[in-house]
Amino acid sequence: MSIFATATGIGSWPGISPRDAAEVVVGQLTTLPHLVELPARGVGADMIGRAAALLVDIGVDTVPRGYRIASRRSAAARRAVSLLDEDTDALEEAWERAGLRGSGRTVKVQACGPITLAAQLERTGGHRAITDSGAVRDLAASLTEGLAVYRAQLARRLDAQVVVQFDEPLLPVALAGRLTGVTGLSAVHPVDEAVATSLLDDCIEGVGGEVALHCCAEGLPWRLLQRSKFHAVSVDASRLVAADLDGIGEFIESGRVVMLGVVPATEPAQRPVPEQIATSAASITDRLGFARMVLRERVGITPACGLVGATTEWARTAIDLAQKVADEIALDPDSV
Repeated sequence: MSIFATATGIGSWPGISPRDAAEVVVGQLTTLPHLVELPARGVGADMIGRAAALLVDIGVDTVPRGYRIASRRSAAARRAVSLLDEDTDALEEAWERAGLRGSGRTVKVQACGPITLAAQLERTGGHRAITDSGAVRDLAASLTEGLAVYRAQLARRLDAQVVVQFDEPLLPVALAGRLTGVTGLSAVHPVDEAVATSLLDDCIEGVGGEVALHCCAEGLPWRLLQRSKFHAVSVDASRLVAADLDGIGEFIESGRVVMLGVVPATEPAQRPVPEQIATSAASITDRLGFARMVLRERVGITPACGLVGATTEWARTAIDLAQKVADEIALDPDSV
């Protein structure tokens, strides 16, 4: 059974207090807590800012449209590093207070994947870094090196196993050639699927340990995912179509894990109960013809996406629901 076949959060969290967030995540996610991201803190705290804090020997600065590759470490990059340090300290404090050092528990960390990072970072002149194959390779290598170092440091600080999740929301549009350029005349060509697969696999190997990919966008590239070395894939269950069900089936049959985002990321008009969410997850594997034991061994439970858009109250509720559903499945998948 993979450690991803459990309950966890996606990564982002509402508010600006890393200590409050870490206390909730460590306290309520008893199977796979995660390092939170708090984008509400501004520059350096979002997904690209977090990646900037991890890059080795590549600087990043802010521009009106977002972030740009820079020749040196900027104030924005230093702020990103400082925010990551704050989040790490908060997680370690919560971990210590909960008495989890050496407990055998596992922690998840998230980082922007190399394709989305290259799509979001600008080069000098304003063009996306993804338009330069050399820049893409350099960014991927730098991110991998930094993330591997951070993963090892966090494992030592917590005396715990650390797994990694790459966030790739722009992977489908990058592969399909639907990224826009600076102008209508500056096209962004599709990323070759084989190149993307090789790039992602190099990152997986370089980071080490179990690695998941999270993508809550439509048009998931299941052929790439099936051929890749990812140990798990995290998806938004509300966006799934027939082709996705086929992809999920093949991915599970290959012995890997699918994390189903079946808990709403923002509070719905009517709050669901754990039994409803468990039934929603089970309906997917039932449609694929899998035995209910697959729910326990090859399926994880998460919110549909990051929780930055939720209220703090709903964020707490969402991960509590995910954990209760995972516990129910682990106890007796046939009862779901």
